[in-house]
Amino acid sequence: MGVDDRCIYTEGDMFKEVPSADAYIMKMILHDWSDEECIVILGNINRSCTSTDGKIFIVEHPITEPEKPHFSKLFDIHMMCWGTGRERTVEEYSSLLENSGWKYVQTYYPQSGLIVVIEGTKASKSL
Repeated sequence: MGVDDRCIYTEGDMFKEVPSADAYIMKMILHDWSDEECIVILGNINRSCTSTDGKIFIVEHPITEPEKPHFSKLFDIHMMCWGTGRERTVEEYSSLLENSGWKYVQTYYPQSGLIVVIEGTKASKSL
């Protein structure tokens, strides 16, 4: 994708700080944590984001409407059994973004329908 010179994997504690970057991708990370913990993580990312129009992409299994069968509902039960996390609706992810200094932009729905990519951009005033 032509970003080898700009993309790195690094270790750290996302509850304390994250490395500086202009864009972040979080795949199946936030579903592990409570709303409060997600806001801390997303807030730390927002503060470390070096660009005024920085981006965040959240890749997760969205909870769908109650009458529609979806893998995310089974995964939600799994999350309930072992930690503080849970699967969320797109609206709930959008709220987490808004409560941590980001602005929800849009959601991408790949053909499989099993996973979505939620895009956020740095809000004009970060928390």
